[in-house]
Amino acid sequence: MIARFKDLCLDAADAHRLGGFWADILDGKLVDTGDGDARIDPRRAASAAESIWVNTVPEPRTGKTRVHLDLRLAEPEPATLLAAGARLVREPDAEISWWVLADPEGNQFCAFPPHEGARPGVFELVVDSADPAAQAAWWARVAGGRVETTAEGAASVVGAAGFPWDHWVFDPVPERKRVKNRVHWDVELTGTEVTALIGAGATLLREPTPATSWWVLADPEGNEFCAFRPRPIQ
Repeated sequence: MIARFKDLCLDAADAHRLGGFWADILDGKLVDTGDGDARIDPRRAASAAESIWVNTVPEPRTGKTRVHLDLRLAEPEPATLLAAGARLVREPDAEISWWVLADPEGNQFCAFPPHEGARPGVFELVVDSADPAAQAAWWARVAGGRVETTAEGAASVVGAAGFPWDHWVFDPVPERKRVKNRVHWDVELTGTEVTALIGAGATLLREPTPATSWWVLADPEGNEFCAFRPRPIQ
């Protein structure tokens, strides 16, 4: 294992407005982190890895949402999400059993009906992929866990170190990634340098700077992620 999942980050034109929406639907507290950014801390989170950092960026959203969250509803319909400001993109039909919605800045996510024994809220992180099995295997080598596959061609990592939800899913899509993802994840290294990550196949995009203490990298399909040095043991 080279790293463990740390948390999720969301680009935004207006971090406080978008963060307020996600805080509402995830029963979370919106924290002002300064410099126009925010963080959502779900009240029922089992770990800090469930926090979502919302970062103001200058570039507008373009293209498809290639990284999204799947949510489990507390009620049979997504009326509460719509009232909070979500937009309905697609209803359940003969092909899918869930709702596709979009947040106030157009980032799509999926909402699933309640399931006995499952708590409401986020239960999957889903990443579009040209080769789901290879992507899942790569991230399992980086963060641990086991790979599961489906007959439809999807693959997921279960039990990755630090990962707070049920499945880290890589979903097959025909189109390749072309622009920066609006959603990315952070990892915490087990060592003090990114040498092992780069040796495993990650691409280094940016070194730490005086203003930023982390590395920016990309996985084999170009999905951006940030790598942090281990936190000091208290």
